[in-house]
Amino acid sequence: MTTIGGFVFLLGMVFGGYLIAGGKFDIILHSLPYEMMMIGGAAIGSFIMSNSVHDIKHVLGGFGKILKGSKYHKHEYVELLTLLYFFVRLAQSKGAMALEPHIEKPEESVAFQKFPKIAKDKVAITMICDYLRMVGMNADDPHQIEDIMSKELKKIAAEEQHAAHSFQALADALPALGIVAAVLGVIKTMASIDKPPAVLGGMIGGALVGTFLGILLAYGMMGPMAARLKGVIDEDCKFYEVIRAVIVAHLHGNAPQVAVEAGRKTAPTHSMPSFQELEAALQETQIG
Repeated sequence: MTTIGGFVFLLGMVFGGYLIAGGKFDIILHSLPYEMMMIGGAAIGSFIMSNSVHDIKHVLGGFGKILKGSKYHKHEYVELLTLLYFFVRLAQSKGAMALEPHIEKPEESVAFQKFPKIAKDKVAITMICDYLRMVGMNADDPHQIEDIMSKELKKIAAEEQHAAHSFQALADALPALGIVAAVLGVIKTMASIDKPPAVLGGMIGGALVGTFLGILLAYGMMGPMAARLKGVIDEDCKFYEVIRAVIVAHLHGNAPQVAVEAGRKTAPTHSMPSFQELEAALQETQIG
């Protein structure tokens, strides 16, 4: 909601200042539909040209992330750490093979069913199951596993950031597209050079609306949206960093409590549960 609120405030300050300064909206309202058609249409066309169908769907999904923000908060981190604690404790006490019923059919696992939000996160489920499966295959070199997980996390982050890069590319292009619309307005004005000054002034003003819109949409909307989306994606990716931290700490031979503590320290500061909060959750949650 802060994104919408900020944009409304921006529009209020820009157009409010223009109105207080004595500006008139007639010329803007008259030119707005045509200028928006040219600028918006060119922006959408260039966006479609530069992206695949898969990428377009991915970018459209980014609007939801901008409005909702990160989907992981303190509660979700507590649940993830509790789930990972169960797995590493099970592996330590009964061996890696005891994990097989959970990681081979996670949809039937009582552990995953205990935390439905995590069970719906395909990336988290895949990471947990794949790397615990590797542990069961005697791939227990913590440095090798950490390197593989780090590369996968970088890949996930890069793929997720494509939407933010697309928004930023549009932000970079919009001022130039606004100039294109303005130049067309000037061409139209030059074709009517024999008109009275009052008429020419209105036509030139309408042409400049294109430049104004291109700059406003670029730096007042698309640029901030790209920055917001990048921040949300960066924060969401930290959720998967917790998985890496716990599994690697476990492979280093640490006790389950220590492995989970390593993961807790990886969580974002504002979403990181305290030691006492996590300890209470581990004691209260019964799995299986």
